[in-house]
Amino acid sequence: MEVLREKVEEEEEAEREEGTERLSRPEKMPKLLRKEATTLTPELLRDMEQKLSEIKVPIPGDPPTDDTIDIANLPPSYKVNTPREEQLLQVADNFSRQYSHLCPDRVPLLLYPLNECEVPKFVSTTIRPTLMPFPELYNWDTCAQFVSDFLTMMPLPDPLKPPTHLYSSTTVLKYQKGNCFDFSTLLCSMLIGSGYDAYCINGYASQDLCLMDLTREVCPLTVKAKEVVHAEEKAPPKKYAIKPPRDLTSRFEQDQEMKRQEEIKTAEEKQLREEEERLMEAEKAAPDPLHGLRVHCWVLVLSGKREVPESFFIDAFTARSYSTQDSHFLGIESLWNHKNYWVNMQDCWNGCKDLVFDLGDPVRWEYLLLGTDKPHLFTTDDEDDGINDDDDDVENLGKEDEEKSFDMPHSWVEQIEISPDAFETRCPNGKKIILYKRAKLEKWAPYLNNNGLVCRLTTYEDLECTNILEIKEWYQNREDMLELRHMNKTTGLNTDYFKPGHPQALRVHSYKSMLPENDRVMEFYQSARVDGLIKREETPKTMTEHFQGRPDFLSYRHINFGPRVKKLPLNSAESNPRPIVKITERFCRNPAKPADEDVAERVFLIADERIQLCYHCRNDHITASKREFLRRTEVDSKGNKIIMTPDMCVSFEVEPMEHTKKLLYQYEAMIKLKSEEKLSRHQAWESELEVLEILKLREEEEEGHVLTISIYDTKRNEKSKEYREAMERVMHEEHLRQMETQLDYLAPFLAQLPPGEKLTRWQAVRLKDECLSDFKQRLIDKANLIQARFEKETQELQKKQQWYQENQVTLTPEDEDLYLSYCSQAMFRIRILEQRLNRHKELAPLKYLALEEKLYKDPRLVELLKVFA
Repeated sequence: MEVLREKVEEEEEAEREEGTERLSRPEKMPKLLRKEATTLTPELLRDMEQKLSEIKVPIPGDPPTDDTIDIANLPPSYKVNTPREEQLLQVADNFSRQYSHLCPDRVPLLLYPLNECEVPKFVSTTIRPTLMPFPELYNWDTCAQFVSDFLTMMPLPDPLKPPTHLYSSTTVLKYQKGNCFDFSTLLCSMLIGSGYDAYCINGYASQDLCLMDLTREVCPLTVKAKEVVHAEEKAPPKKYAIKPPRDLTSRFEQDQEMKRQEEIKTAEEKQLREEEERLMEAEKAAPDPLHGLRVHCWVLVLSGKREVPESFFIDAFTARSYSTQDSHFLGIESLWNHKNYWVNMQDCWNGCKDLVFDLGDPVRWEYLLLGTDKPHLFTTDDEDDGINDDDDDVENLGKEDEEKSFDMPHSWVEQIEISPDAFETRCPNGKKIILYKRAKLEKWAPYLNNNGLVCRLTTYEDLECTNILEIKEWYQNREDMLELRHMNKTTGLNTDYFKPGHPQALRVHSYKSMLPENDRVMEFYQSARVDGLIKREETPKTMTEHFQGRPDFLSYRHINFGPRVKKLPLNSAESNPRPIVKITERFCRNPAKPADEDVAERVFLIADERIQLCYHCRNDHITASKREFLRRTEVDSKGNKIIMTPDMCVSFEVEPMEHTKKLLYQYEAMIKLKSEEKLSRHQAWESELEVLEILKLREEEEEGHVLTISIYDTKRNEKSKEYREAMERVMHEEHLRQMETQLDYLAPFLAQLPPGEKLTRWQAVRLKDECLSDFKQRLIDKANLIQARFEKETQELQKKQQWYQENQVTLTPEDEDLYLSYCSQAMFRIRILEQRLNRHKELAPLKYLALEEKLYKDPRLVELLKVFA
């Protein structure tokens, strides 16, 4: 507080000098103190009442009241303060009184607001650093996005003052609503738990930020990433090259054309700039009468920890990050974390642009507690030398600080916990809508919609959001692996994007209509297809396919279709395929073949009965070989066999060879091409069928909306749940059966009978007699066992007594003690055995009669033994 004291001393001295000047000029005192009397007439009163009625005061939404919060089940730390917390409140109260005295022109600090139990709690102890068990909440961006999605924004009751209540993060998470201070406290707790150097800030911000108004902000999902344009490297000029032809165009005409193009470009830029200014003027918000006075709370993340290169702000309402010099933030009163509290002593006339966030500098930031771990002041080399010279003073100062130090008490808030169900649901009631500039973003929880829709972005043409331009929909957990659907309402083009795993290996499907033989583009995952197809483009008259990685080096196939002879339904391609007019195929270079024999392009002109071949060009040549075959039928109209003639093959060869001129070679090549033409036509027909199959499958997938459920999701996986319940039921029945088997006195005797056979009366009587005789024998055996143990103990005692009488004279005191101890234990065992034997003799007849009665009442024997009862 030394800086505050120096400041107030300077102000008091200035006031004394001003008072001295006033006393030296008594003639001006009455003018300063004179006030004109004002008479309030009825007209003035009515005028004032009318003006006051025209003032519109915005009514904020109701914050969560104490009536809606159940405080009965809250722990004791929420309802009472510990002695250390009481001491901290006294320190904070003393700090607040000194601050109000030394800085009377500043607003009171937010130090110890009330919690949900109406107990004052210091703001630093409300922060509970917590590391969440979800990996998605380890980084600041996903953590802020979760807080923004999970909670519902509630405006402050008074936009000009901090709230009087600051609830715990556990209560805020339970009711999923809060103001900016609740948002920031929860986010700061999670960020500190994740290792960030985070602080809550009490300050002033713009109206859009305080009210979470994003209608003048561009949606992040609409911002396209800038494409990096790689400059093409120009090949160095060759020493020996052909000189270009001389340029004979007029330079004057070129200059005039360039000037004309520049004038057109300047006019277009001016028109575009004026249009942008007009749009900006239309989008400009109305002036805020409370600009610079609206209280807001946000999070500051300082550089250093978690490899943060530069300090930045996070608005917990929108989960957006801002620079510390952003114009949305207009001033800072104080900031705090879970260890200390700092008051800003810097001037905020220029917002937060000139603020220095060196919390170890007591001139810029006045701290509350001395003994906490606070950042060190940034010093220069000269200052470091001066500090080294005064080591003794620093040590003495450190000792004084240790004596005056007071550590921040632990947080009174319980451990922050987020259940897996709440983390998955995110948004309150599973849905949230955010309005942006010319866009609307809708979010849903997974499995809330039957079709797996989790997010929808609607882009509009105007600011009023009436004319839709395009819609983007994101899906999750779809069995058809649909991930994104992009619908352009202007062109009518729909584009579906799929994740790997679709039955037809679809990656992208662009279409305007789901009917066959329309404009569409299908892209496939190459690794999931054996034919290497990566793209298929279809129009009403053509089909183009692109391949990659095929063993026959085919890379391109273009098919031209003709009109159908008969008009049938479009989905009947198998019974009425479109006639193929032309097939064009292109091949990559096969290094195993010479370039003159490696076909680069093959064209089947089916209607003209011609086949055109173009071979690859050798590196040392400037042109490639070509060959054209005139395809004829093998027999004429009279049935005569047609013989190969030289006019049936027209070729251009760069380096003619003898074997290529022979008719046999040309005949074999043409026969091979005929078979390949049949294969290509069959593959084109299969491609048509595949398109129909994909379209039919997509229709079924869109109608079914089947969602996949993980085997680990025991809540939604009905099959796994039923199987688990069945297994538990079987295990329970098996356990009961084993218990019955262990307690069933008739089980050993029933096991001797054939399984599944019904008992007869004679068998029931025999079972009863055998069970009673067996039980009687067990009683006799038990009595004999006890009697044998009793006699054994008695004989051993007698032997020991006889041994004592024979050796009594020579025994030592230790031997006598051992003898007496043995006799005592033996007598105890004999007495116990005698009691057990007598008790067994008394209970044995009763047990026998109880078993006999139980056998007569047994449900398996009761009907058969009624006669003997």
